[in-house]
Amino acid sequence: MEFDSRMVAFGPQLRKVWTSSATSGMIKVSLLHETSLGNDPAQFRKICIPGDGRCLFRSVVHGACLRSGKPSPSESHQKELADELRAKVADEFVKRRTDTEWYLEGDFDKYVVHMRQHHIWGGEPELLMASHVLQMPITVYMKGKNCGSLKIIAEYGQEYGKDSPIRVLYHGYGHYDALRNPIGGAESNL
Repeated sequence: MEFDSRMVAFGPQLRKVWTSSATSGMIKVSLLHETSLGNDPAQFRKICIPGDGRCLFRSVVHGACLRSGKPSPSESHQKELADELRAKVADEFVKRRTDTEWYLEGDFDKYVVHMRQHHIWGGEPELLMASHVLQMPITVYMKGKNCGSLKIIAEYGQEYGKDSPIRVLYHGYGHYDALRNPIGGAESNL
């Protein structure tokens, strides 16, 4: 299988932190050791998202609604919001072409056209652009292999604040679910 930059792959000992400077327009990627949150998975609730090619975008819009204090969107509304976010993310790539072109695999224009299709999976580049579109931080978690605790594997948009990020759970095979603190609801346990 050929590596596709839209498919997120993380080494077990590393996490990536993507930040960008609004003044310089530069994007910086730094690698940090993976850190355990020291949490029990019961501290978070997983909100299952359909695996229809939109799961990243659905997870992010669901998390944005939770973060903004809005009710969780219905599945059909979530789909609409996800498609709107996808279109805005593609537009953000074009807007930031000079800063983003170097880390997208293949031809930039083809990538953006491809990403506008509803069944195409999103990954790290789309999470970064989503943080800019929404002007909200996004934190990506993954379940630890041995202990089952959640690990932060990526953080995006920290220039928009570090408190109360949109939280998504990455399963390692191209699927994302939304995460929320258990205080606000009773979604299924992880």
